[in-house]
Amino acid sequence: MRKLLLFGFIFITTFAYSQRKSGNGMLYIDENRRPIAREIIMIPDVMGYKVLKCDFHTHTVFSDGLVWPSIRNQEAWEEGLDALAITDHIEYTPHKEDVKVAHNRGHELLKESAGMSNIVLVKGSEITRNTPPGHFNAIYIDDASGFIEDRANEQDREAVMKAVAQNAFIFWNHPGWKPGIEGSYEWIDFVDELYRNKALHGIEVINGFGIHLKALDWCIDKGLTVMGSSDIHNLVAHDYDRNKDWVHRSMTLVMAKERTPEAIREALDAGRTVAWASQYLAGKEEHVRALFDACVELLPAHYTEKKKNGNQVCYYEIRNNSDLFFELQLKEGNGTKRIVLYPRSAQLLSAPAGTASLTYDVTSTYVRSDQHLTVELPLQQM
Repeated sequence: MRKLLLFGFIFITTFAYSQRKSGNGMLYIDENRRPIAREIIMIPDVMGYKVLKCDFHTHTVFSDGLVWPSIRNQEAWEEGLDALAITDHIEYTPHKEDVKVAHNRGHELLKESAGMSNIVLVKGSEITRNTPPGHFNAIYIDDASGFIEDRANEQDREAVMKAVAQNAFIFWNHPGWKPGIEGSYEWIDFVDELYRNKALHGIEVINGFGIHLKALDWCIDKGLTVMGSSDIHNLVAHDYDRNKDWVHRSMTLVMAKERTPEAIREALDAGRTVAWASQYLAGKEEHVRALFDACVELLPAHYTEKKKNGNQVCYYEIRNNSDLFFELQLKEGNGTKRIVLYPRSAQLLSAPAGTASLTYDVTSTYVRSDQHLTVELPLQQM
């Protein structure tokens, strides 16, 4: 086997060298270039809707990000995203000595390249107020330059209402990111006023590497849309361990009628979303359950083993037909205690013959701050 592998390596290397371009005293080693390829994130349709991979919270050098807008488009295309929003801070521009302050510029620079890349580009900005109340993202806006740039608290409401006037979809960003500040992770009067005036439409339950579990409860109890975002400032490949098959940037899975800006907005308004952070899903139970049911398939028993004590055990194959990650822990019944379903993989499940079903907690999901999705797996005998 080693000789065969060595022969293959020598053949491939020799072939690569033979394909090198040369001339005018130059030797071009193009084989060292990174291949241009787009990742395909496989998620089946859910309830007849397409599941779109969307990141509505990203930054560039036009606020406090470290990359040019075109990099965000390249990353989104390579990572298999469907929709992207550049949401640079309006009130915070630390690169202003080197980069001209222009709140619409990041979006404008991407309009053509996003179209060519088949990325749905949504216009947005981050309204960066003091904590509390903190930061709000406004997407589906017309103009990012018309907001108040003074960060004084008395102007918080006016800043958000200017986004409301543009018919923006507004979500509260990472409410738990500064838990040491009084009121920073509470449903304060200001947020309640926005909510009662229909000026708050969602909350960022997942931000980068943090899951804001209290925010999930608020979304469920108040009928707000669950959002997940990367809030990326550096290169995605710098912050996320993309060497693992199940690691992706944090994002929102949007269940939309079609892959258009209008359909995405309709789905956001209707709240058909699940926040995704690689191994974790967070959302309203009906949506997380529908996603699980679409991705996970349990086949009928394929083998029965007779034990020495006379008991019979049936074996089943459980499949994950998606690029999501599911971990299941047995809750009720007598069967396999723990099942880990890596992306596009299968595992064996066993249970005594005659067992009608097993109940599991899907511990990689959250449908409330203290509750995982519970699923019943019906077992079909041979």
